Amino acid sequence: MSAEKHRVIIKKVAAHGGGHHGGAWKIAYADFMTAMMAFFLVMWLLAISTPKQRAGIAEHFRMPLKVALSGGEKSSLSSSVIPGGGPDVMATEGEVQKADPSEEELDAQRLADMKQKLDALIENSPVFKQFRSQILIDITTEGLRLQLVDSDNRPMFDLASARVVPHMRAILRELGPKLNELPNKMTLSGHTDAIVYTNGDKAYGNWELSADRANASRRELVIGGMSESKVLRVVGLSDSMHLNNADPRNPINRRISIILLNRQTQERIERENSGDGAAVRASVLKAGSSGTSGAASEMKPTSFKPSSPTQ
Repeated sequence: MSAEKHRVIIKKVAAHGGGHHGGAWKIAYADFMTAMMAFFLVMWLLAISTPKQRAGIAEHFRMPLKVALSGGEKSSLSSSVIPGGGPDVMATEGEVQKADPSEEELDAQRLADMKQKLDALIENSPVFKQFRSQILIDITTEGLRLQLVDSDNRPMFDLASARVVPHMRAILRELGPKLNELPNKMTLSGHTDAIVYTNGDKAYGNWELSADRANASRRELVIGGMSESKVLRVVGLSDSMHLNNADPRNPINRRISIILLNRQTQERIERENSGDGAAVRASVLKAGSSGTSGAASEMKPTSFKPSSPTQ
């Protein structure tokens, strides 16, 4: 009995080949087929695209997005493995750089800086400060515009005359040297109100008066120290462009407009003065296609509502 209880029985099972190995190969095969489909799709797209399109696609994958947006050299051209290179790992110098500003942007910045200087001069100068309400400064499509407006209490010229009164003469002579600080050239235009000029001479009216006042202002600027070569045009516009359209007889419509021209407007006027007809026509067509006129600030009446009669 004891021998019967301790007997050990070993059962051997024969192995069978070709059993189940799992489904991992199916997943790998599906990935392979997906990759092949993507590969043939890319090849087909490249086959139907033009050489120019293929070059653009290649450049897109070679250029980082930040460089594409901001300009500068590609990171692949850097000699350092650290982004930006140098001792500061956060530096980006050499990787991305801002595009240089255009000549038009530099010109606009110069005019904006000049406006700030003139505003400061008017606020601080004893000559200008008392006439602050009669001096208007703004940026237009033509450039930096200064308008010296009239008032009943402080007219700029003698009545129905181009004779400059003393305080206007002081303003213009003080302003002359300041205008030399920029290389930009300028135009002067004279304006009158809608009151008909009558002085017994039918051959002399608001057109002649406005032109004479503009030219008298030019003379005072030159006497004050402004370079005479800065002036491109002196024109009289009579009462054709009111500063206050609601009241054509308002004294502020009598004014002298001085415009420091931006680069684009200056070149256009210089082409017109030189008689380059083809260039002038091209400039006009270009301005028309963009929906704006280079002379919009002076050739289009401005709506102005003063808070007081001398504003």
